[in-house]
Amino acid sequence: MTQTRSKMAVGFIGLGIMGQHMAARIMAAGYALSVYNRSPEKAAALVAAGAVAADSPGAVSQASDVVITMVGYPADVEEIYLSKDGIVASAQSGAILIDMTTSSPDLAARIAAQAAARGLAALDAPVTGGDVAARDGTLAIMVGGGDDAFEAALPVLERMGDRIVHLGGHGAGQHAKMANQIAIASTMLGVCESLIYAKAAGLDADRVLDAIGKGAASSFLLNGLGRKILQGDYSAGFFVHHFVKDMSIALIEAERMGLDLPGLALARRQYQRLVDAGHSQDGTQALFRVYDAPAPGAGG
Repeated sequence: MTQTRSKMAVGFIGLGIMGQHMAARIMAAGYALSVYNRSPEKAAALVAAGAVAADSPGAVSQASDVVITMVGYPADVEEIYLSKDGIVASAQSGAILIDMTTSSPDLAARIAAQAAARGLAALDAPVTGGDVAARDGTLAIMVGGGDDAFEAALPVLERMGDRIVHLGGHGAGQHAKMANQIAIASTMLGVCESLIYAKAAGLDADRVLDAIGKGAASSFLLNGLGRKILQGDYSAGFFVHHFVKDMSIALIEAERMGLDLPGLALARRQYQRLVDAGHSQDGTQALFRVYDAPAPGAGG
């Protein structure tokens, strides 16, 4: 990676609720940017600002020194990386491939192996922080992969996050993201149960939140998403259906490691009820719907 920042070509694939902000920050820092999204209209603002629209993931990778992906599901990751005309087959020698999707640790390792066979480097680098942190460049980024690739990619990663941790070899970033999602899953159960209890006790839930939000229970989920719950704001910073996907991956990995994680299993069941009720596009705080108007048996 000998190019200067202004000449380094970065490709970004996946311009959803977070990816569009992440790509914009990279371009604003002076990197040449090419973009691809299955829904082309989501690329319009970036193209108007100077990005180049590509017609396929392969076309992005052919034009880029660093290729970043932020898509939906492991199946999407596998398709865009490992298909016949995908990223691994199309990328120029020496390119660094960075998947920032929350995906399978095993898939991350398979992508890295096939990339290495073509003279490419791969990193798995999932993120946490939601759309606000993506917009502000304050994401936490958990990275798995080789030391050299990590050091070379770090200037680009620093445009998107302010907590960037290299955790080990291929798949380590995805395992760390699973740990993050497990912590969120059970915490969201606690936040919702706390607030529904306060309401049932006849308390002013806003005042309760003011009190407990400064004590040992303090967290972004309680103070940030808890406040949204009380306002009836279920808009998405992170979609319910993506969280269900993440918890499902975590449960598969936990079973493989011989772990029993009942809190995670309960949270996945409760969030699946939201999906079944038509709320898959809500934010994760919408779990409160299950407690506020529970269906029979919704208490788990």
